[in-house]
Amino acid sequence: MTIDEIKKLIQNGEKIDVEFKESKNALTKDVFDTVCSFNNRNGGHILLGINDKRDIVGVSEDRVDKVMKEFITSINNPQKIYPPLYLLPEVFEIDSKKIIYIKVPEGYQVCRHNGKIWDRSYEGDINITNHAELVYKLYARKQGSYFVNKVYPNFDIEFLDTTVIDKARKMAINRNKNHVWGNMSDEELLRSANLILIDPETKCEGITLAAILLFGKDNSIMSVLPQHKTDAIFRVENKDRYDDRDVVITNLIDSYDRLIAFGQKHLNDLFVLDGIININARDRILREIVSNTLAHRDYSSGFPAKMIIDNEKIMIENSNLAHGMGVLSLQKFEPFPKNPTISKVFREIGLADELGSGMRNTYKYTKLYSGADPLFEEKDVFRTIIPLKKIATQKVGGKDVAQDVAQDKIALAEFIKEKIRGNDKITRKMIANEAGVSIKTIERVIKEIDNLKYVGRGSNGHWELIE
Repeated sequence: MTIDEIKKLIQNGEKIDVEFKESKNALTKDVFDTVCSFNNRNGGHILLGINDKRDIVGVSEDRVDKVMKEFITSINNPQKIYPPLYLLPEVFEIDSKKIIYIKVPEGYQVCRHNGKIWDRSYEGDINITNHAELVYKLYARKQGSYFVNKVYPNFDIEFLDTTVIDKARKMAINRNKNHVWGNMSDEELLRSANLILIDPETKCEGITLAAILLFGKDNSIMSVLPQHKTDAIFRVENKDRYDDRDVVITNLIDSYDRLIAFGQKHLNDLFVLDGIININARDRILREIVSNTLAHRDYSSGFPAKMIIDNEKIMIENSNLAHGMGVLSLQKFEPFPKNPTISKVFREIGLADELGSGMRNTYKYTKLYSGADPLFEEKDVFRTIIPLKKIATQKVGGKDVAQDVAQDKIALAEFIKEKIRGNDKITRKMIANEAGVSIKTIERVIKEIDNLKYVGRGSNGHWELIE
């Protein structure tokens, strides 16, 4: 750490991994809460001699050695900090004042201060000792274990729906005709996907929770995970309750289809160009947010996942084993697998791509679909917000729909011109089919295109450009 880096930390202020303590004449006692919370979260930086207003007050010169000695002694005392930490404070001089800098790494075990467990958020240090679910999530993060890998030795393949396994097999083969699943039995397929494992405690083999979630019969899923649910809600007219709802409690592969269909039912497929190519941005957004919420959910939590569509946004809420806190930046985002076995199956059958691509794709297609950026917020509940144009949720066939679809008429006009240029025999029906809009919409936009002459009558009529 350099003086310039210290100054930058002070300038940027306190946040999830930066904490200031005044400690002018004595060590601030709650500094150990922060050490514990940083060690339990993602690590962080502590600066002694800085107040909450970012003023450099400094540690009194005659107290620096005493403060450092007290700090080192305390963090090496297992009665105070457990497990003991071995940190080396550094002293810097800024504006003729002494600053003590302490770098706290992320720990591999759950850290306690005076028997209490502390975690870190943007709001500061949080005592989670008596919050069983938060403590469980913290241990899960530290152990690197995955809840969905829990083994059920008393369950066999009979508890799974073989038609869903076959559906997944066919989806994989459609992506790759030489896919290895094509020649495998159901049991071999499950083993190849690490969905049959050995319980480390009983040493017995069985199918995993991930297998049951992916391919289980509905009653099998409910017997091991009664809290499993995704609530799809459409709320435009009836703001107090909902206009439409689908409570999805089936296997993840059929859940994906149900949630996609719900989104398609209530979101209009607007005309969108990526360059000069007409794309279905709506379906690509739905694919990313639905696959993300199913593959990366913390299934140990009783918090029900939600997909709520209103006339301003799509909002997804999902229980999450957070590895950071706050709004995620596309530039700084580091993907982390939450349920690798589920994610792997989703990639094999084409419901997801490589880790990290979902966020990039969602940014791209949301910008094309609504003209704005999505929001990703990581906390113990992961929240995704997709802003919408008003036209996106207006009833298909309503009097404003064709006009508002044509609000992108410049893009549509350019699309039509590209199709006509070099092919003056193309018909309006052909263009309408490629654009995914009605012939009437094509006609309406054509009237506003300069240098375009309509030739012919009926469905076989075509246009030619007059350059």
